Amino acid sequence: MRPRHEEPHISADVDPRDLDRVARAELKTLSKENADFVARHLVMAARLIDEDPQLAHLHALSAGRRAGRIAVVRETIAITAYALEDYALTLRELRTYRRISGRNDQLPLMVDSERGLERPDRALELARSVPVEELDVPVRVSLAIAMSGARLDLGQTDAALRELEIPQLDRTRAFSYSPDLFDAYATVLEELGRDTDAAEWQALARRARAALNAQDPEEDRETVEIVEEEVEGFGGDDVALDDELAGSDAAALGDEHDADDDGADEQAGIEADD
Repeated sequence: MRPRHEEPHISADVDPRDLDRVARAELKTLSKENADFVARHLVMAARLIDEDPQLAHLHALSAGRRAGRIAVVRETIAITAYALEDYALTLRELRTYRRISGRNDQLPLMVDSERGLERPDRALELARSVPVEELDVPVRVSLAIAMSGARLDLGQTDAALRELEIPQLDRTRAFSYSPDLFDAYATVLEELGRDTDAAEWQALARRARAALNAQDPEEDRETVEIVEEEVEGFGGDDVALDDELAGSDAAALGDEHDADDDGADEQAGIEADD
């Protein structure tokens, strides 16, 4: 018997067309009525994921009861489960998502979930199961961060630093993934006792994040140039950016890198896909 599931309330202002166009396309195999139902729950899940992850998860499960064979639905269930620190469910749902979609874009989240289950060795084994060159650059970066975390879990601090020393660790240009990469690098440097270097990368992360946030949303730009300059009193533990970065020549457009298990379990009444 399926456990009882009460449908969470959907806000009156939610329209199925609010769902991302790519996600909506995945729902085309459903009837229009069912597709609209699922889309509205997915929109609610995205809305609530930060402020109320438990309620977001209920919306994802509601979508799953109607569309358990749709990849984006299983992905949403996984993401909301991760927000609730239910790492076992996250892994199960992402295995199903990967099998349905054929995509490895959520591999970093799978690796991090293995870490959450206190299995860093399995996390590293999973991370190495897919050739890195097959992954889009942002996924590669997220995977490197997850692998570095697994190395830290194992007490392998030097190896954790090496995991992050990838071509995308570029202190002169900020891509959408750069702030997280810089922060992770700073964290490992701090673990190694290299406090001055750590503070420098933390400053780079702050400035990269600020520069990216300052961009005009109308512009199709996902990277900016980070300009370092000497400032009075600078002792190597801070990095300055051009104050006019968002609107000056310092905010030069850079070419973005490439954009961007099987097994299934039945959970909370979601149809298994075997």
